[in-house]
Amino acid sequence: MDPESAAWVDALEDGSGPQYEQACARLHALLVRIAMDDVFRRGPRYRITGPELNDLAHQAAADALMRITHKIHDFRGDARFTTWAFRFVVLEVSSKLGRHFWRASTARFDLDEWAQMPDHSGIDPVNHWQAQELVEAVQDAVETALSARQRQVFTALVVRGVPLETLADELETNRNALYKTMFDARKKLRARLVANGLLNTAG
Repeated sequence: MDPESAAWVDALEDGSGPQYEQACARLHALLVRIAMDDVFRRGPRYRITGPELNDLAHQAAADALMRITHKIHDFRGDARFTTWAFRFVVLEVSSKLGRHFWRASTARFDLDEWAQMPDHSGIDPVNHWQAQELVEAVQDAVETALSARQRQVFTALVVRGVPLETLADELETNRNALYKTMFDARKKLRARLVANGLLNTAG
């Protein structure tokens, strides 16, 4: 364990006292900085702006600090302490962004958002997504051909880019169930697009 990491562990293992309180204050400041960078980078995708971003970052930092202090005995020095600690706050940010998404999301999304869908839907090569006609057709198919659950999972994973683990936690399910839902959703969407002449049967 490097000296800086060892110093962090020594201070945080006590669980009380001036040294512990000072270490928590310093670590919290670092976590807030990382959380702020993360939420301001990712927040606009979730339609979060202004003071709400600050609140989310501070909540994530506070929750991450609590988890770190509870798990400090698990730290073995395989990486620098700060690297290990920062993972907690990034996970907290992802979780809180996911929760906000489900509270604030609506049935429809901007076409610009749909046009930026990453190429992991499994429906067709990326060049097809660049055509507005197909994007609009996919959006319509998502809203009319999919079940409510399939639409919820598809828009979260494909359109919004919500992390799989975050989505599984929010929906109280597991990765395998989400994979199955996405498989069925892609099958329905592909069939609808083929029927409308927008994809060939090999797409």
